[in-house]
Amino acid sequence: MNPFDIIDKYYKPSSPLYETLIIHSEMVRDKAMECISRRGLQIDMDFVAEAAMLHDIGIFRCDAPDIYCEGALPYICHGVEGCRILGEEGLLRHALVCERHTGAGLSVEDIISQSLPLPQRDMLPLSIEEKLICYADKFYSKSGDIRREKPFDKVVESMRRHGEDTLKRFMQLHKLFG
Repeated sequence: MNPFDIIDKYYKPSSPLYETLIIHSEMVRDKAMECISRRGLQIDMDFVAEAAMLHDIGIFRCDAPDIYCEGALPYICHGVEGCRILGEEGLLRHALVCERHTGAGLSVEDIISQSLPLPQRDMLPLSIEEKLICYADKFYSKSGDIRREKPFDKVVESMRRHGEDTLKRFMQLHKLFG
């Protein structure tokens, strides 16, 4: 499966949004591959590369003009939308990565306590591949200098702003991949 075939179906090649998505996804993919290599992980590398390229496929349906997204949904919905898109494409395993990569994963308690406009269910990464992509994603933004890796302390600070449970989940991912 070529992830670019899926991306090209939903994004206009060479548009600013397409470029942002591709650069971000490649950076996340490369970070994940670096973690695999450094840690000597026994993991499905082909799947990780594909899923990393597709993890943010749903952003075009969200309202985030700073990164060229002109959809109607709140940005927090991009993972659920990506899951829907890839599910319709028959990529069920990839779809779960979309749904489970936001933050350090989202628990049903997070969704309820923060009144997030998401289905009330756990969206926590379960497989090693889901966890790895969730982790790698935290080091790259889709705004500003999108090719620059965020320093670890900035990622920790960001996770802490979303609560101690989120920070704890991120630190567990860091133990696996950092």
